[in-house]
Amino acid sequence: MVADAPLEAAIIGGGPAGLTAAIYLGRFFRRFVVFDGGESRAGWIPRSHNHPGFPAGIAGARLLGRMRRQARLYGARIVRARVLGLERGGDGFALAVGRRSLAARFVILATGVEDIEPPFPKISRAVKRGLVRICPICDAYEVRNRNIAVIGADHRGAREALFLRDYSPRVSLLHVGPAENLAASDRQDLAGAGIEVIETPVSEVVIEGDRILAFDHDDGIRRAFEIVYSALGIRPRAELAQTAGAKLEAAGCAVVDAHQRTTVEGLYAAGDVVRGLNQMSIAQAEGAVAATDIHNRLRGCRFSGWFGAESG
Repeated sequence: MVADAPLEAAIIGGGPAGLTAAIYLGRFFRRFVVFDGGESRAGWIPRSHNHPGFPAGIAGARLLGRMRRQARLYGARIVRARVLGLERGGDGFALAVGRRSLAARFVILATGVEDIEPPFPKISRAVKRGLVRICPICDAYEVRNRNIAVIGADHRGAREALFLRDYSPRVSLLHVGPAENLAASDRQDLAGAGIEVIETPVSEVVIEGDRILAFDHDDGIRRAFEIVYSALGIRPRAELAQTAGAKLEAAGCAVVDAHQRTTVEGLYAAGDVVRGLNQMSIAQAEGAVAATDIHNRLRGCRFSGWFGAESG
């Protein structure tokens, strides 16, 4: 049960950034709650081999489970709930959680991003089996020398295909956007790297065996690949930051300073919702920075909570 007394901090998001912040705030003896909507994209990772400390790799869901247990060791309260509203007022924030309104002096937004999924039938099966991937920085090393396809709709698809070309001589680009979205310079770079651009619409996705994806195209040709990367982009989950009045970048990510502070006093953001390299290790570092800054600001201070009760 979440206490109605004003919290010193609230963490919105139960991914690597939010859980790291929880571990730190727990060890700082702070009064806080983590609200976990269960939407961390880290949980979709079948196995990460580039996360420091796990040379044999670790599944994203397992890593999150270990981090939750560690946070609870230090008194963290992790509530499975979505925060529906966030409003700045007085010396802190009011959070709408279901039918309740809770108060917190500081808030860390660790809400992450949502991947734009490929518009193909039955694609979810391929994602769960690790046949469709979203992060070549994370795992291109594991697919070296395989037959790879990149699904893209614009310049990002071309850049990702060229990145993967360093790992395999067999890379193709499935361009699903308008032809004009792929600039002549991109086409020239792709051709120079030996990357085929396939622009015929996909009519069906077929999974063959454990590793092969086969695409039936409207031109009647079936093309098979071992691994497919989606380069269709992401949507930052920055709605709460926006409603609280925080500044967002053009891509929709929250603007923060070196301490992970947004442009709204008392509001922090960490992880993928902040612009940068979307990696779990970076999200964890940002969560640690935000939590430590909050602790330092709370040391010896007194503040009036949203409901007028003084705490400190």
